[in-house]
Amino acid sequence: MQVPLIDEINGFPPVTESRKDGILAVGGDLSATLLLSAYEKGIFPWYNPGEMIMWWSPEVRGIIHLDGLKKHKSMRNELNKKRYKVTYDTCFEKVIRACAQDPRGAENGENAGTWIGEDMIEAYTGLHKLGMAHSVEVWLEDELAGGLYGVSIGRMFFGESMFSKSTNASKVGLFHLAEKLKNWGFGPIDCQMMNSHIETLGAVPISREAFGVVLNKYLRAGETIKGSWTE
Repeated sequence: MQVPLIDEINGFPPVTESRKDGILAVGGDLSATLLLSAYEKGIFPWYNPGEMIMWWSPEVRGIIHLDGLKKHKSMRNELNKKRYKVTYDTCFEKVIRACAQDPRGAENGENAGTWIGEDMIEAYTGLHKLGMAHSVEVWLEDELAGGLYGVSIGRMFFGESMFSKSTNASKVGLFHLAEKLKNWGFGPIDCQMMNSHIETLGAVPISREAFGVVLNKYLRAGETIKGSWTE
């Protein structure tokens, strides 16, 4: 099956035309306009540095319902300790670069961090400056111990990547983020590709069609909360 090429004239084909592996199209760029258009259609970029940009819309999507995070005993103990401080949007580029270097990516179904190249870092930092991409930072005293980042449109949060340098740090950030999104009336967190790691956090698989229904509901549930989420 030939994969369509994206250019300035040809937009994205319908997501139902994705290949069995989830690839929908190749080419294009990582401009804010194209990225936001992709997310609104349930499409995301995922490729290795040096390769042509690949756009994905998998048949099975992983999502985390905001009340569905798994809070195991060890996690409850961690949250009760309150040894971590959680902030938002205070050092977005530092978080995305830490995600790019996180060796746990290979275990999480990612490509050991290699897919977050300099072009990705530049593009998502640009979205952050537009108030459309956000980071969650988890601090242990004055050190960045973990965090995550993603894109926010309407009342949808599209999770991109997370990292931990200290036990449970990124999970603490995810729990805090879920509470914030819940208070704002957001839908489930999009985790893109379903894998065993996000399943341990409470992610569940849904079909592409079901995800489209979720998108239609929450993209229109309210205006995008732009700007910094700093607390």
